[in-house]
Amino acid sequence: MSEIVLTAQQAAEIDRYAKEHLGISALVLMENAGRSVAEVALDLLGEISGARIAVFCGRGNNAGDGFVAARHLIVHGGNVDVYLLAQQAQIRNEAGTNLNILRKITYRIFEIKDSAALESINFKDYSIIIDALLGIGLKGEVEGLFREAISKISKSGARTIAVDIPSGLDATTGRIHGVAARADTTVTFAAKKKGLLIEQGPEYCGKVIVKDLGIPLESLPT
Repeated sequence: MSEIVLTAQQAAEIDRYAKEHLGISALVLMENAGRSVAEVALDLLGEISGARIAVFCGRGNNAGDGFVAARHLIVHGGNVDVYLLAQQAQIRNEAGTNLNILRKITYRIFEIKDSAALESINFKDYSIIIDALLGIGLKGEVEGLFREAISKISKSGARTIAVDIPSGLDATTGRIHGVAARADTTVTFAAKKKGLLIEQGPEYCGKVIVKDLGIPLESLPT
């Protein structure tokens, strides 16, 4: 069978089908995704003792995957800092649930409210940076603090893992929405996204690793 490649809309439809028809909750999907990212980070590190890891999160489901990854890395002994480009009170639904869990096991969650706070981060301190800022639902130009953070991640020199898609890259067209994170590894879910393979996608995604979410793609309606 030929390799499955998904547009952003098709990926969203698969998520909806999993929840509405298969009964796989959004929390389960998020747990599977975040744990997969943590597993890749652990493989890249080899030895997690002493390693410093930064997880940059926005406020949507991509951030929720980042919160789960951070939790699993902490459980394995990682020294993890979570940088949140939103107010914690803005994080709701499944992402909010995972943020609340994370808050009970670490105090190292920092709200980045302005450029000064972003400038205070020494990106070079980290062995790995996990980009969980913007996911496949991105529409329009990346602006403001998100644009600054993405630029700094790209220039950091640290090994970077993108969650599902490098932030700022269009998951369908492979075009850049003003700025995009340069990843060494992209952990994408269920199947490769079309935007990783065309236009500027290959330049920004690095090595693409596909992790399943427990959804049998072959059984999906066509």
